[in-house]
Amino acid sequence: MSAREINPVLKQVLELGPPILFFVAYLYMRDETYTIGGTAYSGFIVAAGVFVPILLASMGVLWKLNGKLSRMQVFTIVMVVVFGGLTVWMNDERFFKIKTTLVYGLFALILGVGLLQGRSYLAWVMAEFLPMKDEGWMKLTKRLTGFFAALALANELVWRTMSTDAWVKIENFVFPIAMFLFLWMQIMTLQPYLIEPEGEDEA
Repeated sequence: MSAREINPVLKQVLELGPPILFFVAYLYMRDETYTIGGTAYSGFIVAAGVFVPILLASMGVLWKLNGKLSRMQVFTIVMVVVFGGLTVWMNDERFFKIKTTLVYGLFALILGVGLLQGRSYLAWVMAEFLPMKDEGWMKLTKRLTGFFAALALANELVWRTMSTDAWVKIENFVFPIAMFLFLWMQIMTLQPYLIEPEGEDEA
């Protein structure tokens, strides 16, 4: 099924809505303990459990409207479902926190394996959205591999040494903002490698 055009504002709401709702739910529930089926759960674990169906519903709507999901979105959904489920099942918030390390770490590993093979797996995923010369893709892939590895390390340091409050805020705001700024800087510095659409040269 080919991708369809979707309102960019609605797309951002569907993608950013679940993390924001998780943050709001956590703030509301963090000081409470909930007994479900005879087991006591912290507010964090309940918020994490609620996050999973919210994300699935949001991505389901996005898939319905857009006609497809990116490989990265599918991978993220799988990781959230698995580790969100483990968090609730094992009644242990560490699984949900480790999820972020594994997501960033696996991205770094996958891109790194491609680099060792002399390939850019990033281009395979994103080339249709960002036409660019092979040299540019290799540069971006090397930089993004290092950045993902740094984020994985940062998440480990944060959740192991700081409070849950601090982790939730950093996970939902600092990491995404850092990613946005990093990618924006890369697009600016890699302008010489971008491939202009054929129609623009003739205009």
